[in-house]
Amino acid sequence: MEMKLEVVPVPVADVDRAKAFYVDQIGFNADHDHQVNDDLRFVQLTPPGSQQGLMMVVADAQAAHDMLVGRGVEASEVDVQSWGSFVYFSDPDGNTWALQQLPSYG
Repeated sequence: MEMKLEVVPVPVADVDRAKAFYVDQIGFNADHDHQVNDDLRFVQLTPPGSQQGLMMVVADAQAAHDMLVGRGVEASEVDVQSWGSFVYFSDPDGNTWALQQLPSYG
């Protein structure tokens, strides 16, 4: 089964202003723009190229690292910082990912 992160909802105050910003200034592709009803409009934009810095939270960074490496993924060693522990990897298209284990406080 293939899984892709393709839609990330981003709430905005003004849809037209946000669409113009991302399409005209940033260079995203306008994929879909549909007015569902008077209160709901669905706009889907796709950034060009690869995504950098996608992040997911995991319960155990070392276990996530070991699982990735066990499945043949080139992943970084666990990077332990005071704000969390991280494992980094890239997909074949250059999209970069970080897996973060939140720090324990108290």
